Parts: sequence; structure tokens; C-alpha cells
Amino acid sequence: MTTDGAVTAGERSHLTFCRICESLCGLRVSTRDGVVTDVRPDGDHVATGGFACPKGLRQHHLYGSPDRLLRPRKRVGGDWRDVSWNEALGDIGSELARIRDEHGPDAIAMYVGTAAGFGVLHPVFAQGFMDGLGSRNMYSSATQDCANKFAVAERIYGFPFTQPFPDLLNTKLLVIVGANPMVSKWSFLQVPNPRRHLNAIRERGGRVVVVDPRRTETAKAAGEHVFIRPNSDLYFYLAFLHELIAAGGVREDRVDAHMNGFEEVRELVEPWTAERAAQHTGVSAEVLRQLVADYVAADGAALYSSTGVNMGAHGSLCFWIQEVINAVSGNLDARGGTLVGNGIFDFARFGKKYGLLVKDDRSRVGGFRKTNDAFPGGILADEILTPGPGQIRALIVTGGNPLLTMADSERLKQAFGELELLVTLDILPTETGAAAHYMLPCTSPLERPDLPFVFPLVLGMQARPYLQATNPVVDAPGEARDEATIYTELGTRAGAPLFGSPGFHRVMRALKFCNRALTGRDEVPQRLLLNLILKLSRQPSFRRLLGHGRLRPPNVGGDFLGARVYTDSARVELAPAELVSKLQATLASAREQGSASEFPFRLITKREVTTHNSWTHNYEGFLRGDQGRNYVFMNPTDAAALGLKPDDLADVRSSAGAIRLPVRTSDDLLAGVVAVPHGWGHQASGQRVAAGSLGVNVNILASSGAAHVDPFSGMSHLTGLPVDVRLAADDRLAGNWSGIARPPGGPD
Repeated sequence: MTTDGAVTAGERSHLTFCRICESLCGLRVSTRDGVVTDVRPDGDHVATGGFACPKGLRQHHLYGSPDRLLRPRKRVGGDWRDVSWNEALGDIGSELARIRDEHGPDAIAMYVGTAAGFGVLHPVFAQGFMDGLGSRNMYSSATQDCANKFAVAERIYGFPFTQPFPDLLNTKLLVIVGANPMVSKWSFLQVPNPRRHLNAIRERGGRVVVVDPRRTETAKAAGEHVFIRPNSDLYFYLAFLHELIAAGGVREDRVDAHMNGFEEVRELVEPWTAERAAQHTGVSAEVLRQLVADYVAADGAALYSSTGVNMGAHGSLCFWIQEVINAVSGNLDARGGTLVGNGIFDFARFGKKYGLLVKDDRSRVGGFRKTNDAFPGGILADEILTPGPGQIRALIVTGGNPLLTMADSERLKQAFGELELLVTLDILPTETGAAAHYMLPCTSPLERPDLPFVFPLVLGMQARPYLQATNPVVDAPGEARDEATIYTELGTRAGAPLFGSPGFHRVMRALKFCNRALTGRDEVPQRLLLNLILKLSRQPSFRRLLGHGRLRPPNVGGDFLGARVYTDSARVELAPAELVSKLQATLASAREQGSASEFPFRLITKREVTTHNSWTHNYEGFLRGDQGRNYVFMNPTDAAALGLKPDDLADVRSSAGAIRLPVRTSDDLLAGVVAVPHGWGHQASGQRVAAGSLGVNVNILASSGAAHVDPFSGMSHLTGLPVDVRLAADDRLAGNWSGIARPPGGPD
């Protein structure tokens, strides 16, 4: 193979981009005879410039696993057998039609996982299929990690996808709270090579300060770190705003011109001095005041938070006050502050006009309002197990693995066992698939044409905006199909025309037929549809976007306030009544669940560079040495006080359940805090490598049900959990402790 990608001896080089996370790093993929042989960074990419993470560079090993789903599988008794697409689609379609006719469309639900979001057509056709059935029952992984941001944005900016992001190319002070982009990348925002961007801020005289219960990889790269107690972020933000006002850091002119509700917010934070907050957070008043002074003095500053805040006890309130701080300080919509990107069209305006993602549907259990058109995942088990009209009897899981990623997975597994129909769409068998009636094989990112997913494509959430298209790198193996084709065919079999439109459905069927006649591929012509999206948005054609990417105009600020705020007032609403009431109620009953004596530690989650949620553990290269399991990480002082040494087995117990795993100590953790990496517990997955790992599912420790779901955002509480840690009381399970869950009150 030559360096310019010329074909030699059956070897080819392809330019594409990664779709594992928001970074979308440019890649150069080598194939020989239709098989991927190597994945390297694209050094000529216009934005990612030769960066890619270990997961992206080894993804072909995951897709090429011998465990890969190659044909539809049907569970017959306790065994699985391969069936034809015709049989699988026919059986599933007729069963869905029966359940809909007997129990109503809301008896059918769908769970959309993170993997679905990193393709353009997958979530569109999934939603279209559910609309065709007439079901309101959509669930998504967002209520595990980010729905708080959508719920708050809808109230203060008018649309859930209006998500300001730090102007990383120009900011002089970036304060990161509860986020670790060095490992997890930047939530929503496309920022390849996080270290390069952090270094660039420092090289131009700026600063990055990380506020976190753990001295994270990002904190070490940034050079400045402030410890904070888990679940105390709300008090940090309240005091930050209080001190900002006291320091004269409010831009009254911008507030008067573009915002409502500032006086009400000022009154809310008036009691929250730095000294008062320090009692909750552990952040000294002097440190907080200096940080606020530096924020006010900086020529462009931004507060940014992610899952460490989102998944805590007060994620919605924290994000709200953070956005108020960025707004009233004059940093919102300003160079060096936070920007609202420009995508290929004004999606917020379009969505607001046509009511997309802002439905006022209410759940049967708990009466929760949808966030981003999805109900809380934390009540899914209840919706399945609670009898009555609208009880969920069938569930389609697309691009996700809720039995590992959702709270109280043991109860959810029980609920899945009660379903009349459970279907998964995935590339590998999973824990959820093992509980299903059918597993349908899907294409991997390297096997389909694509554009960048929704956040960079239609929201312009990119540090350096660009567009790129990719063709498939290799053909899909076996009988794997893309999701657009699967949902089109399922809609036909179930009598559920896509989006409830028989005309649109006929067009998709006709396009599929023509594609088969012209190319021999029995699939919806995805590239044609992607090209149509570009054409309608007045962008370059799909063909012209192939290659190293094409730069778009930069996000510069000054084009959001007064122009693209879609609240009823067309102004930023700083004090939405729901959030004000929620804050008042929270402060009036400010105590954490569980007594300090019963659950003295606070458990936070942790991600590692070779893992991504629950689906990168089926490759031997990611499980070598200490990477083949997860651990409970503790401060050495805490471990010593409990008589725990590294590699001792410890029981970690919450009010919901208990797990057993080995101990590791780390000075990077604040005393009183323990950390357990999430996404493990694959023993029932059917993935041979992952099933042999020794990891345990930390979400066994989180509670589900209406009482444990944030009524404002639908978020489950997955970090900052009160727990007890002690030396495993017996060694009966030693050597077979992986995946062990014991109910509270069990033998100790």
C-alpha cells in the first residue's frame, strides 16, 4: 500500500472517521480482501490532525469478534437458534401487531442506547417506527447521564438541544466541574485530542482548574485541582454565583438586554456565602473567592460540567446555576466564554416550530414528563411490572445494554423476564440480549455510510467546525443489516408505517426495491438519504465531503442572544418556576439519604481509557494485566482504617444492594470517597472474552423506581451514592466473586 492510498495486491486504504464518541476522530483504515487489517489516525484531517484514542484504533477487533451476530437469533426454550430475516421479522412484526391490538400501542416500548446516537439515520428510523406504532413509550440512555442538561436548556433557552459549550480556542479560564475529558472526551462537544486543547489554553496564558472528588487525569494535565465532596456541587455553584454578584461580576447591560429573572436568582443565592458553602463542599472560602475573582478578571471564562455532576443528586439544579453564572457574567455568547454553535441548519428553530423533543407526555408510573421525548429509564422496570392499562409488554432495545447501564439492574432483569417480547438490535450478544426473545444483527460503524451525528451536524458543537462524509470501509459480514432497513421492514410486518405516514413508508420501500435492483443490496439506500439531508441544508454533496473533512465557518459568538433564543419571551429565562421551586425544596430538606454511620462513604464512578460504557471489553488487548476487572479505589488512609490492603476483597453495600470486588488504593481520591469503574459485569453476555473478565456491575448499588428519579429531568442517581465498605467477611466466594450481588442484610 502506498502512502496515498493506492491499491496494491488487494490492499486498500480508506479515509473515514470514528463513531465511538463525540470526538469523531479522522481515521485511515487499511483493508485486505475486504477485511480490516489496521486502523491509524488520519494525520491530514482538517480538525483531528492525527489524533485517535486506543478504543478507536482497536475497534475493528471488537467488530471482527467471533462472537459477532451474523444472523437473526431466536430463543427457543433455553437455547438460541439462527433464523432467517423473513422468519424473525415476520414473527416480531405479528407479535407487535397483536400486542398493540390487544393492549394498545403504549404496551410497546423502545430503549435507545448511546450507540444509536452516533449514527445519523439510526435514531431517526427508530423514532419513525415507534411513531408508526403510535406508542409514546420511548426510553433512552440520556436519563442515565445527561437528561438534566436537556431539561434545563428547554426551560431557560427554549429548546433542549440548545447547549452552550466552552470556547476552547479562546478561553482564558476554564473551570471543569465533575468531568474528565482526558479519558471520557467532552460530552456533546466534539473536541479531539483533549490534552492538546488543555495545553493550548495554558500556552496562551490561560488556566484550567478542575473541581472534582478525584484528582483525575484531566486535573493532572491541567495542573490545578480543587477537591470537592460528592453531591455538594450545588452549594459550590450557589456560592460561586453569590460571590460573583458580591464582586461586581454581573454584566447588568447584557442581563437587562437579553435575560429575565435575575433578581429572583439573586435573592435565592443571597444566603450562600463562600463560608457557608465550605461547610458542605470542603472547598475553603478563600479558594472559592479567589476562583471567582479570577473568573471575573479573565478575558473570556467558562464553567463546564459533565457526568460527575449530571448523575449526582442535584444534576439539574447544578447545571441551571452554572448556566446562570456563565450568562450573567457576560460570558454566554462571547468569545472565550460559552458559545451556541451553528449547525447545517437552525435545528432549535425547526424543532420548536414543529414540536420536536418537547412533548408534554406523562408517564403512567410517577407522572414524569418526557425529557427530550423520552421517559425516565429509572421507572422502566415499574412500567413493566405494574399491571393496568398501558403496562409495557414488549420492548425493543436498539444500540444499548440497559441491564448493565441502568440503575438496579437486578430488578430490571426480573422485569425483562416478564415481557411477552424483548428484541435487541446490536452487533454483539449482550446481557440484555441474553434475556431477549430475538437478537437482530446490525452493521458496525465501519460498514455503513455516514455523516457526523446530531450534535456536530445540526448543532455545530465543535471546537473547530467541519463536515465530513464516509462510505462503508468494508461490507457487513453474514446477514447483518443497518437499522434503517430493519425498522422499515419491521414497520411493514407490524402494519406500522414509518412516522405514521403510509406515503413516506411506500417511498422508503420503493427506494429499497430500486437499490436492490441496481446494486444487489437489499437495504434502504442510506447514502442517498444522507445526501438529501445535505442538499436540503444547502451543504456540499456527500461525495464532496469524502476525505479529510471540510472546514466550516468558526463559531465566534454574538449570534445567539437576541437571535436564537426560543423561549416564549425570546429572552434567557434565568429563573424558571419549576427550577426555583425545586431549589427551594431541596435546600429546605438538605440531607442525603442514608445515615453517616450506616453508609459513611460516597461512591463515584470512574472510566478508564480502554473502556467505553459497557461495550469494549470483548477484546483481549483491553483486558491485559490489571485491566481485566474493575476495583474499588480508596484513599490509603480510609483503607488502612478499615484494615484493607491492595487486592483484598471488599464488600461495597448501599441501600439497594451489594457487590464484592478487590481493593486498590489511590492518593488521588478525597478521603471518604470510593470509586468503582462502571460498565463491567459481562458474565452472562455471550461474549467469550468479556464473559471471562472478572468485573462486577456497579449499578447494582443504585436504586430504581419513582422515588429515586429526579422529577424534573427523569435522571437516575448514579454517582455520589452513600455506601459502606468493609473487608469481605468470608472467603467462600473468593475466586468466583465477579458479578456477585447480594441483597442488603445478607451474610456479613
